[in-house]
Amino acid sequence: MAYENIVTVATVNFNAEWGNKTGNLARIKEYIKAASERGAKIILFPEMALTGYNVDNDGIAMQQRDAETVPGPSSESLAEIAKLYGVYAIVGLPECDAKSSILYNSALVVGPEGIVGCYRKIHPAGKESLWAKKGSEPLMFDTPWGPVGVGICYDTYSFPELFRYYAALGSRLYLNPTAVHNIDGWQDFYYTLLKARAIENGQFLVSSNLAGPDKDMLFPGGSLVAGPKVAGIGSTYYAEPVENDEALLLATIDLSISDKARKLLTLYNDNPITGVPDWRPDIYANLLKRLESSEKWGGKKMPEIAAVG
Repeated sequence: MAYENIVTVATVNFNAEWGNKTGNLARIKEYIKAASERGAKIILFPEMALTGYNVDNDGIAMQQRDAETVPGPSSESLAEIAKLYGVYAIVGLPECDAKSSILYNSALVVGPEGIVGCYRKIHPAGKESLWAKKGSEPLMFDTPWGPVGVGICYDTYSFPELFRYYAALGSRLYLNPTAVHNIDGWQDFYYTLLKARAIENGQFLVSSNLAGPDKDMLFPGGSLVAGPKVAGIGSTYYAEPVENDEALLLATIDLSISDKARKLLTLYNDNPITGVPDWRPDIYANLLKRLESSEKWGGKKMPEIAAVG
């Protein structure tokens, strides 16, 4: 299938007001309108943008109170505005499974057709694990510009398998809703690993981080658009990161640059010398199977997280 190559993407340094779902939802919808009026077709918001991120000192009452099913009031409202403006929007939120009532740290995807899907974070980080169960399924959704993959924060930085999985299936664009706070060394961690993912896979990425206060945490922003260079190996910013202030960033990107980068990397296409791709998923699958059954990893289960109620 032939996909279009040129697309304008938007990412938002968003200051989510902790626990104010109504106010955050209204501002998210305003940003979608503003970004679409400037030509954006794919608009990314941070992890937990709908409610705010932090776990309260008194527990996880906010996440339990404000979590929604998908479909649900907020997702349906966002789907309506995505249909109205003919765009894709990705918004972080606490999701409540309709059947089990278990909570997930999720990224909602809405588009011109309505609700597209909801990615559940596979690797909750730190205190997120007090309220969010681990997800287990990737999410790659189809667009006129090809399949687009979604991962949330820790999924992206410390578990490159997910990024590579999407790339191997033909995704040229990866979306990273994130909540990296201003801990010492955050810039080295955040920028270095995002650029590494782009270089490793010859893939474009959009990252959206929270900006400003969130309960007793402070988020530094740094939302950006990055991707492979036009020539040679390396990465570049297509929308330079903005730190600390709330901001809307846009970039018009040519996804065919990803195709050219991958020909040079020979990860997923035939190497001209060996005649086969360099990436060897059959070998990795066998190694991981061995690890799964090893004494160190085999048979270990995480404690179950209680359902809401």
